[in-house]
Amino acid sequence: MPTSSRAFRVLVFSGIFVFVGALASGQAHPPVPEKSAQSASAPAASAPAASAPAAVAPSSEASKYVGAQTCKTCHEEIYNAWEKTPHWKTTLNKEGGPSKQGCEGCHGPGADHVAGGGDKTKIFLFESASTKEINARCMTCHAGGTEHMNAINSIHTQNNVSCISCHSPHHAQTKEFLLVKAQPELCYSCHLQKKSEFEMPFHHRVNEGLVQCTDCHNPHGTVGPKQVRTSATQDAVCFTCHTDKQGPYVFEHEPVKVEGCTSCHIPHGGANVHMLRVSNVNLLCLQCHTSSAPNAKTGGAPAAPSFHSQETFFKSCTLCHNQIHGSNFDPTFFK
Repeated sequence: MPTSSRAFRVLVFSGIFVFVGALASGQAHPPVPEKSAQSASAPAASAPAASAPAAVAPSSEASKYVGAQTCKTCHEEIYNAWEKTPHWKTTLNKEGGPSKQGCEGCHGPGADHVAGGGDKTKIFLFESASTKEINARCMTCHAGGTEHMNAINSIHTQNNVSCISCHSPHHAQTKEFLLVKAQPELCYSCHLQKKSEFEMPFHHRVNEGLVQCTDCHNPHGTVGPKQVRTSATQDAVCFTCHTDKQGPYVFEHEPVKVEGCTSCHIPHGGANVHMLRVSNVNLLCLQCHTSSAPNAKTGGAPAAPSFHSQETFFKSCTLCHNQIHGSNFDPTFFK
């Protein structure tokens, strides 16, 4: 075969191979789409990946709360006692969220406490907190209403008495108010001197269970002295039971309205009938109704007339002035 013809054939076959190779390369790598098409399709492809973490990521605040059932795993005895108290109802508080529910409603979030293997420094413990901290935590729920409106300024608070000194959320001895002891023994824990007064011959029947200390006193504080309550008419608390002495009267006995019932009576109990401060009624009346001249000049109580003889020791002023608490008919309380 001539050399020129052989060279021609090699050249033709080489061209065919180059064309086939180029055709195969074009099918394996399709043309690149325009930039506008890429920008339109990119968000659709990446949207699920961006939105997925936001849908499942828990709130950092909510993740700090583990729930009361988690607390039960270690504190089952306390949980079982607490479950029988009104505080257990907080587990149903869906509006307040986990910060108002169950154990963590009082003790704070427990995630760090659990993660620390029961580290006591990672949770609020009432027994190691100050009175101010304890009362402030209890008042976050119990601040409303007339019963606790003066709790911050109460005598108990001023004397470093906290809420858990009288109340036990876990091991209460009474179903009502979750008291650590029943009245009056709870009050006698501090006010032991009053126990002897209620054992006097004439007394309010507190030890008998007919009257309670909290019937007359508000342990959470009042605007008056001794944390004494007022009646429904905002008058002396004595009138809650002794309504026949309340009036109103046309002629009032001033000490009843100015000084109150305790100007003549011992409120808890005493050795004298009607719990009077002195055994002889005349001596009680003469504490105010003296015959001294300065008394009349200063506008005090009128003195006893000169014809009133005090020689008869057992003669009582109230034999004549029998409406001593007030009268609607006589300024001298005869009737």
